Amino acid sequence: MAPPLRERKDHLDRLAITLLVVCCAFWGFQQILIKSTVDEVPPMWQASLRFAGAVVLLWLWCQWRRVPLFQSDGTLRAGLVAGLLFAAEFAFIYIGLMYTSASRLTVFLYTSPFVVALLLPRFVSSERLRRIQWAGLCVAFASVAVAFSEGFMKSAPLPNQLPEGLPAEVLGLPRQLLGDAMALAAGLMWGLTTLTIRTTLLAQASAEKTLFYQVAVTAAVAPLLSLALGETWSLQYSSAAWVSLALQTVVGAFASYLTWMWMLRHYPATHISSFVFLTPAFALVFGVGLLGEPLTLQLLLALGGVALGMVLLSRRA
Repeated sequence: MAPPLRERKDHLDRLAITLLVVCCAFWGFQQILIKSTVDEVPPMWQASLRFAGAVVLLWLWCQWRRVPLFQSDGTLRAGLVAGLLFAAEFAFIYIGLMYTSASRLTVFLYTSPFVVALLLPRFVSSERLRRIQWAGLCVAFASVAVAFSEGFMKSAPLPNQLPEGLPAEVLGLPRQLLGDAMALAAGLMWGLTTLTIRTTLLAQASAEKTLFYQVAVTAAVAPLLSLALGETWSLQYSSAAWVSLALQTVVGAFASYLTWMWMLRHYPATHISSFVFLTPAFALVFGVGLLGEPLTLQLLLALGGVALGMVLLSRRA
């Protein structure tokens, strides 16, 4: 049987904050995993393998926990919408990185909490942020922008060969501007996915079923996009690439996202979404520690600003 429901809380307690910090830390490390693997495993094919593995793991988990996935409960339509939004988010991220720098994409992607904070209170009054929490949200976003400002001001290095299925300019947009637009679209998709989960019957569905809709739809869509982009499929990769894919699948697409879905069901989505600003902060820290990138005063100030923003956001009424 599925575990009993917990009462929905109106603030982030110690358990929620701990889980969010752990998830954001791994998502920051995940950027390094993807970056180190993308030269060997094409991006959308990488996503295809990742989410196909997540579907299998989630199905086995639900069999063990006896969580029903295919029982009729009226969530099919909302689940498919959430799945398509989730798939679109990752497609925009992976394809957008072909046109703009990772730093620019990160800044635009993390506009997602503003989408949630602006739209969700119109449907769920308990999700409304107070002034001090809005201040925390703005401080955290500004700090992320400061941390990535050097890369944001530079032109993105572009690959020598772009996918045949996507032209260099779309609707007359320069390549970098096209990548920025895709990053904004990814942030919008992320926010709308959260909105769909909180304002439909998915809010009452199990975390496992909510996540299953998203990973299953993405696992079906990603291979089609990979084919459209002309990526080469293979399973002959190095052991390092397979370790990276395993971590992305088991910890990233399965465990961390399942934890995220569970928290969306039990804690305010506006507060949870704001914590994702920790992810780029962790990515910068891992970049310094693992990739030998310089530790600058600009980075330290930005990390302090993100921490201050999280403190303001997590304050109880």
